[in-house]
Amino acid sequence: MLRPERMSRVSVTGSKRVIDDVIEAAYAHHSLHVTDYDERYEGFEPGTSLEGAETVNERLVTVRSLESILDVDAEDAEVARSLDDDELVAELERVRERVNELNDRRDELQNAIRDRQEEIDRMEPFAELGIDLEYLRGYDSVEVVVGEAKADAVETALEDADSIDVFDVFVGGGVLAIVAKPTDSDAEGVVQDALVGVDIALLDVPDADASPEEYVAELEAEQADLRDELDGVETELESVKAEAAGFLLRAEEQLTIEAEKKEAPLSFATTENAFVAEGWVPTETYPDFEAAVVDAVGDHVEVEELERASFTPDGDHHAKPVDEGNDGGAGESDTPTAAGDAADATAEREAATDGGHAARGSDDPPVVQDNGGAAGPFELLVQAFGRPKYSEFDPTLLVFLTFPAMFGFMIGDVGYGVLYAAIGYFMYSNYEGAFRELGSVAMWAGGFTILFGIYFGIDVFGYHAYQLLGIHWPVAGKGLSPADLNWGLSFLVASVVFGIVHLNAGHVLSFVSTYQHHDFKHALYEAGSWLLILNGAWIWVFSQHLAGFKPDFLFEAVPLLTFGMVPFAGLPAVVGYAGGAAAGLGLVLLGIGEPPELAEFLSPLVNAISYARLMAVLLAKGGMALAVNLLAFGAYIDGEGEGSFHFIFTPGQLSYVQGHTVAEGGEYVMVFSGLTTAFDPSAVGVLALVGGILVAVVGHFVVLLLGITSAGIQAVRLEYVEFFGNFYEGGGRAYLPFGRDRKYTRED
Repeated sequence: MLRPERMSRVSVTGSKRVIDDVIEAAYAHHSLHVTDYDERYEGFEPGTSLEGAETVNERLVTVRSLESILDVDAEDAEVARSLDDDELVAELERVRERVNELNDRRDELQNAIRDRQEEIDRMEPFAELGIDLEYLRGYDSVEVVVGEAKADAVETALEDADSIDVFDVFVGGGVLAIVAKPTDSDAEGVVQDALVGVDIALLDVPDADASPEEYVAELEAEQADLRDELDGVETELESVKAEAAGFLLRAEEQLTIEAEKKEAPLSFATTENAFVAEGWVPTETYPDFEAAVVDAVGDHVEVEELERASFTPDGDHHAKPVDEGNDGGAGESDTPTAAGDAADATAEREAATDGGHAARGSDDPPVVQDNGGAAGPFELLVQAFGRPKYSEFDPTLLVFLTFPAMFGFMIGDVGYGVLYAAIGYFMYSNYEGAFRELGSVAMWAGGFTILFGIYFGIDVFGYHAYQLLGIHWPVAGKGLSPADLNWGLSFLVASVVFGIVHLNAGHVLSFVSTYQHHDFKHALYEAGSWLLILNGAWIWVFSQHLAGFKPDFLFEAVPLLTFGMVPFAGLPAVVGYAGGAAAGLGLVLLGIGEPPELAEFLSPLVNAISYARLMAVLLAKGGMALAVNLLAFGAYIDGEGEGSFHFIFTPGQLSYVQGHTVAEGGEYVMVFSGLTTAFDPSAVGVLALVGGILVAVVGHFVVLLLGITSAGIQAVRLEYVEFFGNFYEGGGRAYLPFGRDRKYTRED
């Protein structure tokens, strides 16, 4: 699981006479990740599409256009069934004609409705003006101009114009009509010339004799009739969709499959008479792939396992060709040879290809992450950072083992955990693909949140339920109250120790990977040095050497967290000396192997301390839940301010606490009376009760959402930055096998 599935590079060489059958067999097997030929070698050239590809693509474009017009989606699918070519062509033509006819009519109606609306919008200013349209045009001796402008500016400009004899301005709302007689009766456009310096938006007078109100009414009536007709067309289109949706989905799938098959030779290397297809298949499926192709065309093709990829890096990732002794591969004796009636085809193939294959140069294998079962959905988190390279360790399993634990520790609440798990179950049950995988991740995170919530005192939405149950619980709390401060410091130590273990796993993977790719010396310098520095430094920190300068909680945390079952007062001083010596040796090795990295010699300490964010988010989320409950219910502290928080849930309990505060000679310190518990039978009391309930519901919902963002983001950050940074780069190629799983069609 820490490595991707092993891949084999294969070559399929044969005569062009059987290329169709080879493509059919490879497509049906759905395992060959085809490598594109790159035109770098003499004697070969990229292949061309098979006959009929253009027709298939045209039909596919037509189908997708019809699906877009009808808004067809996967939910409209019927039961999968076969679809022959004659039925496809005939039905596609019938549906195309009907849909195009209706769609054209719909476009016409929509355009007409839009035109009517634009005309109505044009009439609004004239309706404000209140003058019939027939009075605004058709004059010989006067000019009429209508526009939107300020009347004072217009009148001033007209008064100053020598070309205008007399004028009048009619105003309605923000619209005005100017009626003016030019000084020269033969002049044209004198009003517009006079208004050159005025900010005016001129309006064209519509060609209608009715009043603006009557004209608008006519337009609206026409628009209503057009909308009714459009509704009828839409209804017909819906009827066509209901009838043809299943067919279109089947046709798209069938044509997509045909298009992929007919365009497959574009990735092949070809000569005049032969072709060579190369690519990758999972090693365990190679025998089946070989058998499927050979069964389809017999001795007219040669299928060869060229090499079996090993997990080594950059240019050195290929094992020896299998016919040179690679374990488990078929040697030359396993390759089909020409015989009988196939002799001519084999001779033709070998003459065209010189009996070999068109090498593609560097060709990294695609990556098939091998994480089944519970760890599988966590590939989503890894791929968000970057798919692992074939030569890298796949960290999915380790993310599965650590991410939910970190998330659960940071939230640590049974109530929130149940909700996270419920949300995850809903997503897992109702969606496919990434959302389904995210739902699985959420269920695991919710489960660990519940477990840690139980550990933290059966914490339910910020309330320690063990108090309600009347039982003793060894964990006093999260470190939020004065009495359990030591628990908060212990969780700080636990967070850092988890970080040390997590970082060790990353450095160990780095050591193993470097050793496999190079040698022990490189592994020692590049990864072993950091292991020595990391562990040596922290061994010294947790040792009794110079214990007086170290905080007491370093040595008190382990007994507290384990309820006294694991006594720990610090490692002996001599072990601390050894740790310091190991860290010094690591620095020396780092200086010899990677001198520039000496500038980061403190990173093992800093990176481990970075895991303190686990404790920080734990306290932050616990504090937010505490604040919500404090506002809604109220709380008090016992032991004269040095005890634990206790929530108040009834007015009677509030009255009792208020009567026994320290100020009253009692033992309690009142923190807040709460909105719900301060209820009294009055309008203010009812309002406070409703407000308290809203604070509780909305407040915990906000904490729930912030838990997803803060805890989720911080856990992912620790995985990506601190952990992945030690051994992982990503950037691998996805495995995209030639073929398709049918969903809407069935191949008889």
